[in-house]
Amino acid sequence: MITSTNNARVKKIAEYCKKAKARREDGVFIVEGIRMVREVPIDLLRELYVTPEFMKNISDDDRYIIEEIGSSDSAVIEEVSEDVMEKMADTKTPQGILAVVRQAQWKLSDMLRDKPMLLILENIQDPGNLGTMFRTGEGAGVTGIIMSSDMADVYNPKVVRSTMGAIFRMPFIYVDSIPETVKALEKEHGVITYAAHLKGTKNYDEIDYHGPCAFMIGNEGNGLTKEAADAASEYVLIPMLGKVESMNAAVSAAVLTFEAARQRRN
Repeated sequence: MITSTNNARVKKIAEYCKKAKARREDGVFIVEGIRMVREVPIDLLRELYVTPEFMKNISDDDRYIIEEIGSSDSAVIEEVSEDVMEKMADTKTPQGILAVVRQAQWKLSDMLRDKPMLLILENIQDPGNLGTMFRTGEGAGVTGIIMSSDMADVYNPKVVRSTMGAIFRMPFIYVDSIPETVKALEKEHGVITYAAHLKGTKNYDEIDYHGPCAFMIGNEGNGLTKEAADAASEYVLIPMLGKVESMNAAVSAAVLTFEAARQRRN
């Protein structure tokens, strides 16, 4: 059992929680809580840490999951004291279980299966928004998420928690240029791209989304840059009543993708 908060592994895990650079260099991220640990593919698990109190109160089903992890060759399981768990965890009240997980490597081709529906995100900064887009995107049938390189880090612990496990199933990539990527998607793969924009001439529910499509969502405060928006096939408008001009970025993504999902179901 690890009982010292000065342990080198403990310090490294605490660094993974706080620093994107450390996560990127080692190709890992942190997952907390048994609900999220259940979602992790075993082949991506590198290390699992539990407290004695957690193990004492664990359900039979979850005990079986941990035993299955322990019997695999990919992960190491270690007990730690409550103080050590608090030192490692990102949450204020740790749940007694924490995992170090390998980052998955996705490619654009993973997203372009039959009749793709993509989210293209530019400079989203709020971790909760980004995580919610992964979660709702999965629910709407989004086949992949393309993000600009200046985005919030998808492996930020707050983003990971907000995805509710979708981060393990939703293909995603970062790209250096959103405009170039959008143009290539249309030219090479026939993907029609719709930019959520206040200057849209068509309401979002007046368009046919049965074919390969992508929805572009911009920064929470400034929206899409002109270069990115102009690369889209078309602007679309989410009409608003009252005095508000626009809605939350994650809500906009949900409205657009679930409209496409509704059409495709019918």
